[in-house]
Amino acid sequence: MARGRPRRRTALLASVGAVVVTAVAVVGALGLGGGEEEGPSAPSRAGSVVAVTRTTLTERTQVDGRLGYGTEIPLPVRATGTVTWLPEQGATVRRGGVLLRVDDRPVVLLYGRLPMYRDLGLTATTDPGDSTDTESTEAPGSGEDGARAAPTEPPAPTELKGMDVLQFETGLAALGYTGFTVDETFTARTAQAVGRWQKSLGLPETGTVGIGDVVYSTGRVRIGRPGVRLGGAAGENTLTYTGTARKVVVDASAADAVWAVRGTGVRVRLPDGKTVKGEVASVGKQASAPEGSGEGDSGQGGATVPVTVTIRDQKSVGRLESGPVTVEYVGREVKDVLVVPVAALVALAEGGHGLETEQGRFVAVRTGLFADGKVEVSGPAVREGMKVRIPE
Repeated sequence: MARGRPRRRTALLASVGAVVVTAVAVVGALGLGGGEEEGPSAPSRAGSVVAVTRTTLTERTQVDGRLGYGTEIPLPVRATGTVTWLPEQGATVRRGGVLLRVDDRPVVLLYGRLPMYRDLGLTATTDPGDSTDTESTEAPGSGEDGARAAPTEPPAPTELKGMDVLQFETGLAALGYTGFTVDETFTARTAQAVGRWQKSLGLPETGTVGIGDVVYSTGRVRIGRPGVRLGGAAGENTLTYTGTARKVVVDASAADAVWAVRGTGVRVRLPDGKTVKGEVASVGKQASAPEGSGEGDSGQGGATVPVTVTIRDQKSVGRLESGPVTVEYVGREVKDVLVVPVAALVALAEGGHGLETEQGRFVAVRTGLFADGKVEVSGPAVREGMKVRIPE
């Protein structure tokens, strides 16, 4: 996306200047007193009449953005071997779906925040507290009755515990494999459920989940560009992904990004002219200099920060997957104020602005916010419902 493009304000301040210049001669000829709030009446002239209204005036600012699925991130693939199958770019993979195959073994997507960092299963280890003193152990057949000692039984499997177990069991149960308690302990019943799951995947029913068998994500993923070709070695850059929801990224001016607060509502105008609702989801903490800035140029005037805007109603975007968009946010807002069309303002000979009443009298006003072709006005002679003229 091109940078350095100026923001476009909907408040058309330039039009005020044209109105003011035209009106100066008119009001000056009437000889309105310098210190008066209300001047003498003048003969009524042609022009439309409008009422002073009370409302909320909002100044909106527009910035350019780009619609897409966000930055592609490498999938944390821990499987080792040869990549034998990859999904199509742009495909959506849900919980329980196959992300890729390594040595013809499926790597399955489950939902969670913890990465897969160890094998999950029953471990056959001996409890240190059950160790036997070899020096005091009698040799076979050396007992008083001369009987041979019974062979030692194999140690019972140890149940694995941890938050990663809870995360995996939650995903396994969500796929419909039950018969165990979803908790932080990997039990024999968990292993049985794993075996049934492995059978459905065409894998040996070992009851143990290898570190490379599962990849976790917080939700559905959209497959991005592959980092290797079929036949290549699997690794951390084997495959990239994004979320499945379309979003907008704006390179906002770092000097004027006070609007970009998480949770702030904005409007997004699509390339077809349709406007949809959006919300600021995140704001970058590191500003970047504009392209082409030299080492001696600080670039502070054009530095930008990335702002991500989410769109809750994805259906409102239609089939559009990417493209340039315009994000419109509230720059300033004043509530419960008196407003008139900007064209109703006239310039007073002694300075400042005024309004012409329906009776042809001129009253001085103070101006505030300009937005949407209207201007905030105040003054002792201005009231709601008052009729004023728009000069031709």
